[in-house]
Amino acid sequence: MTQQIATTGLVAGTWTIDASHSEVGFSVRHLMSKVKGRFTEFSGTIVTRSEDPTEASVEVTITSASITTGNAQRDAHLQSADFFDPTNGGTLAFTSTGISGDADGYVISGDLTINGITKPVKLAAEFLGVAVDAFGATRLGAEATTSIDRKDFNVTFNIPLDGGKLLIGDKVDITLAIEAVKA
Repeated sequence: MTQQIATTGLVAGTWTIDASHSEVGFSVRHLMSKVKGRFTEFSGTIVTRSEDPTEASVEVTITSASITTGNAQRDAHLQSADFFDPTNGGTLAFTSTGISGDADGYVISGDLTINGITKPVKLAAEFLGVAVDAFGATRLGAEATTSIDRKDFNVTFNIPLDGGKLLIGDKVDITLAIEAVKA
């Protein structure tokens, strides 16, 4: 039996993403393992028009230079033109174009921009609810995931290996754990 997520407390308004209680992460294949990382600087808003999450909109901006994988040399390479081209503003952006679904799961459609290239993406999302924190602020929670082909965004650096293999996979899995505060 699927648990229903109540939207009790979701009201019209603007919600600001709380970066200190949120995470934007990713993973990508490297040889026979997956490298995981995250971005530490991002901001965004969720605008709700009612208690129905499908009537909301989302905008997020991520500073590409804030990437961290736990390895300083790799992080410096990721911040170069081989991956996140600093000449194109140094930001990644997502703007929703629609939300569909119900309490069993939502799909957020939108435009993702990386390296100045914008492509449509769909995120599988879960609305986690609304609560008032210990300081009286009203917060909402949501999680979302998607996968992209990094080559679609001109992130094409790779090193060929023996047997026709490549050092880095093309598929990038993106995960978002968001907590936002009502303005």
